[in-house]
Amino acid sequence: MIVSGVLAVILIIVLIKPPFGGDNEAVASVNGTKITKDDLYNELVALGGTSTLDNMITMELIDQAAAEANVSITEEDVNAEIESLKTQFGGEEALNSALAQSGMTLDDLKENTEIQVKIRKILEPQTTVTDEDISTYYEENKDSFATPEQVRASHILVATKEEAEAIKKELDGGADFATLASEKSTDTASAANGGDLGFFGEGQMVEEFEKAAFSLEINEISEPVKSDHGYHIIKKTDYKEATDPTLEDKKEEIRKLLVDQQVSELSSTWLSDLRSNAKIINKLEEEETTQSTDSTDPSETTTTE
Repeated sequence: MIVSGVLAVILIIVLIKPPFGGDNEAVASVNGTKITKDDLYNELVALGGTSTLDNMITMELIDQAAAEANVSITEEDVNAEIESLKTQFGGEEALNSALAQSGMTLDDLKENTEIQVKIRKILEPQTTVTDEDISTYYEENKDSFATPEQVRASHILVATKEEAEAIKKELDGGADFATLASEKSTDTASAANGGDLGFFGEGQMVEEFEKAAFSLEINEISEPVKSDHGYHIIKKTDYKEATDPTLEDKKEEIRKLLVDQQVSELSSTWLSDLRSNAKIINKLEEEETTQSTDSTDPSETTTTE
């Protein structure tokens, strides 16, 4: 359940006036014609009030269930979950990029994460994950846990050998690699990050580039390397050895994953039960129902005696 920007709409509504009251006070005027609080309120409701209020009802139900189950969420809980997400995405930069593509901020993610952690803490006692379940999952997914040897590198890409040699001379003289990459590299995507290409394994880059990158020492800068893309100056910045983790290495990670899967399966029914067993008064729904009934064409209504 993503906490959307629509939440801002209902907050504005609450600040304008108590819901469902009447108020003809002007909040603006156009050539002497008033726009009242009622006008603004009705427009905001039409723009997303129904779905926003429904989300607020759901969050209140979750909060009440958490209080009843003596579940509390600390800042450490949320931060631990964010750190886990960073690992899953391959680092903080990759997570921030994914958030930007989704139109979310880190604060949005933290708010959403707090809700998810709260639901998990409520439902986790209802899950059952055995050592046998963990072992089976490990064997079925063993290959996905292994990681190949990887290097992290930055590069400066130019069209000619002469340009590359001139850049290498500047670097040998003490010029900053990231600065030159941002100024001179024709690979604009990596240039924006100082030439950084992140981690990669064998088979992910063109052969000439890959061979040079893997042969360098950390922080060593290559001579110009020719490929079909042009001439590269490569700087190796980090290295990861190949890994082949054992069941014991991955046991707790798999346990959490399987618990999360069960919580996800339980949550839909649980939320539905919360709503059906709660006394919910939604005046927006009542108002919409009334308006729908009032707008019914009397000629279309039949009465059976």
